[in-house]
Amino acid sequence: MKEIRFSENVARIDTSGIRKIFEAAGSNAINLGLGQPDFDTPEHIKAAAIEAINEGFTGYTVGTGITELREALSSKFREENGFSVSPEEIIVTSGASEALAIALATLLNPGDEVLISNPGFVSYNALTEILSGKAVSVPLAEDLTMKPEAVLERITPKTRAIVLNSPSNPTGAVASRADIKALAEIADDHNITIISDEVYEYFIYEGEHVSPASYSDNVITVNATSKSYAMTGWRLGYVAARKDYIGQMLKVHQYIQACANSIAQKAAYAAITGPKDSVNTMREEFRKRRDVLVKGLNELGMECALPKGAFYAFPRVSDSAEVASKMISNGIIVVPGTAFGSEGDGYIRISYAASMENIEKALSIMEKVL
Repeated sequence: MKEIRFSENVARIDTSGIRKIFEAAGSNAINLGLGQPDFDTPEHIKAAAIEAINEGFTGYTVGTGITELREALSSKFREENGFSVSPEEIIVTSGASEALAIALATLLNPGDEVLISNPGFVSYNALTEILSGKAVSVPLAEDLTMKPEAVLERITPKTRAIVLNSPSNPTGAVASRADIKALAEIADDHNITIISDEVYEYFIYEGEHVSPASYSDNVITVNATSKSYAMTGWRLGYVAARKDYIGQMLKVHQYIQACANSIAQKAAYAAITGPKDSVNTMREEFRKRRDVLVKGLNELGMECALPKGAFYAFPRVSDSAEVASKMISNGIIVVPGTAFGSEGDGYIRISYAASMENIEKALSIMEKVL
């Protein structure tokens, strides 16, 4: 059999380091590596999906998404995020992952550069490379945020985008209003685009969530119902930007996806317009778990700053791979910081989107083996 010639862009990237960790762990391991809430989707959201099925709402929708959902999202951005987009400036996507992909596909020509935090979420680099772009690492400051001055130092004539993720996966850091404003000004001054990944916006414990689109229209805002409403498996995201961006992104969306899942769109409408009790409950529970986890880690001798958002702790360790491997062999799944970039060496990511019982059990095991 002759060897198949695959895409060089795809061949040069590796599969997710996070997935490799999960596959290596035993079936009874305590999973502190998973980036999804351990809560069920709220009942009123499930009921909306069931109603859609029973009413036969199971065909294609318009490519941009059902009108009522885009209208609700337009109101959400205005009321919660401080910027205005019309329903025509929103595309409903199959998760934030598709939104990120179509944003990058719209912006990049071969060799164009994207500034990405290091450490940062694994998809940013991979998608950039698949799309023939060049991922340029921006090391984080001591507080684990991406600073405007560090971004400025790395801008070249080939820079097309800055990916901003606040609250951050993997660090749990939250960017300050001053830094967000400065980054927006940099985008305007250099005519580059901020891709703002805001999927953890509702999970902030200290500080505030600030959308860069409230300061600049050179911004593509990416979000999803996945984390906020415990809907990771529903694969329902959305992207908002001014019309010239949307017109180009819609082309990519139409050819790779056609439209987001019709039933999930009805569920998302119920989520966006319905009560937020479940969001508040999750946030307060995550806050309690965070406090227990971080206190326990520091008592074990790990240096772990209190994360201000998301649901991840990012403690310092002597050797990322060694510590993660030792934990996995003792039945605790964590992710080595190196899975998120070279600057993640010396850290591990621990998710507190797990039960308090499992967090306390994991700390007890760590005390014995570390």
